Amino acid sequence: MTRPVTLFTAQWADLPFEEICRKASGMGFDGLEIACWGDHLDLQRAAEDPGYVAERQRVLAKYNLKCWALGAHLAGQCVADRYDPRLDNFAPAHCKGNPERIREWAIREMKYAARAAKNMGCSVVTGFTGSPIWKFWYSFPQTSEEMVTEGFREVVRLWTPIFDEFDRNGVKFALEVHPTEIAFDFYTAARLLKEFEYRPTLGFNFDPSHLLWQGMTPHLFIRDFPERIYHVHMKDAAVTLDGRAGILGSHITFGDTRRGWNFRSIGHGGVNFEEIIRELNAIGYAGPLSIEWEDSGMEREFGAKESLEYVRRIDFSPSTVAFDDAIKK
Repeated sequence: MTRPVTLFTAQWADLPFEEICRKASGMGFDGLEIACWGDHLDLQRAAEDPGYVAERQRVLAKYNLKCWALGAHLAGQCVADRYDPRLDNFAPAHCKGNPERIREWAIREMKYAARAAKNMGCSVVTGFTGSPIWKFWYSFPQTSEEMVTEGFREVVRLWTPIFDEFDRNGVKFALEVHPTEIAFDFYTAARLLKEFEYRPTLGFNFDPSHLLWQGMTPHLFIRDFPERIYHVHMKDAAVTLDGRAGILGSHITFGDTRRGWNFRSIGHGGVNFEEIIRELNAIGYAGPLSIEWEDSGMEREFGAKESLEYVRRIDFSPSTVAFDDAIKK
């Protein structure tokens, strides 16, 4: 199976859109998962201005690139998060410091995301939901079941109008299961689907790196949610507990070798990508494999090129025959 290999532009948002298109094309990528911040994509303009969409598509075509998904992680995070000053980094200037304005902006942006995706010819928007209860994950002071239940209900209340807009535009939302989100592991992901009454609009952007360091076996997530894998990130992580560092990160910056775990470029961590490919083959996933480079210990162009080569090599097709068929003859 030859799946398209794309580059998520989130970690390249310091570059102009045409520049990252030129670089990605030169490296050999099939397309981009376009981040909806920086110069890469303005959601409101993509939702409302056909000329803007045509220009973005012209640049993609110039470099022989396609786009299967938009990444709207930053606005999505602001929808359901409890405000703290870190959200000001994601919000526009006129909203900073004002929790109500930030949430209103975020909800509006995510509705634009559905229309923008449709206009760009994409069927999936990847992103985050935020979580009103993530800060309660360690149950001291005590976190009651009532608080958790209300947190899930709040996410359903906030995101239902957004998903209605997604449905009107024929677009699906792929939540990246990730710490700080309402769904960050197997059980919270299963609960979120149930809370939304298994609404088809909601599925997952499978990213094994976030599962590995939590102690999960990533490919089993695909096996458990075969009909909800709407998009795939290819990203690695390494757990390097040395007796000093803990799994919580020790308030040490990513990339510092003292941390108990770090994101790594593909093939330099502990994720078993062969098992992931086998599970994707088993569920018939034919969508893009999107490389998200987040290795602060490696130069990013080197990492992106090497990751592309790795994914091309590991993305094998399933067999069309049983190995013992010849015995029957």
